[in-house]
Amino acid sequence: MPAAAELPLPSLTAEAARVGVMLTPVQLTQCERYAALLLERNGTVNLTAITDPVEVARKHFLDSFTALAARHWSGRERVVDVGSGAGFPGLALRIALPGIRVSLIESVGKKARFLEEVVALLGLDGVEVSNERAEELGRTRRGVYDVGTIRAVGSIGADLEYLLPFLRVGGDAIIWKGRIDAEQVGAERALAELGGGPLQITATVAIGLGDVLPGRHLVVARKVRVTPDRYPRRALDMRKRPW
Repeated sequence: MPAAAELPLPSLTAEAARVGVMLTPVQLTQCERYAALLLERNGTVNLTAITDPVEVARKHFLDSFTALAARHWSGRERVVDVGSGAGFPGLALRIALPGIRVSLIESVGKKARFLEEVVALLGLDGVEVSNERAEELGRTRRGVYDVGTIRAVGSIGADLEYLLPFLRVGGDAIIWKGRIDAEQVGAERALAELGGGPLQITATVAIGLGDVLPGRHLVVARKVRVTPDRYPRRALDMRKRPW
């Protein structure tokens, strides 16, 4: 691996352009420095199972950028990223859209500290890292975000319960998924209860990335009414009564 200052991501610029993300040299360098730090810290923090540079570019950065093809963005949104882990999609979206403001919610202390390190390394403004549980923060920080994102956390129904309380009416929840068929019935129940509109499902094949990100889907739900105050439930209640 190259020194931590930079890890070349040879395919990223061209493949990002396929979904309309035109990375500048500065943005590409930010991604490369981020990737290098990710792999350097991975041995002690367990941030990712992906270590090949091409796969890091595709399965972390490019996968995050697909959100820009799933809804219309003004570039000024306030975004909450739940279960941020190593920072995908939240920090990757902040690199692609420098005008957005991002709150990264990560309950694991070591991962939250890594996110703070990335933010400092890249000199990113407009980024907040919260080392808290999303279901706790979601009971107090309600209706303030334009977009909520969540990747590789749980079922669609559970993800909607985490995200929709954070959003203003008219905001969008974006969920990254592989196979979705078995989860749609539960998702519809969650939407009816939580104040979400119909699901919009976009497959990577539909946005021209089926060859490099096969079998991936973006699930988008718009918030159409206020979420009842009893949601999100505590983690134990979510496990006992899933959608």
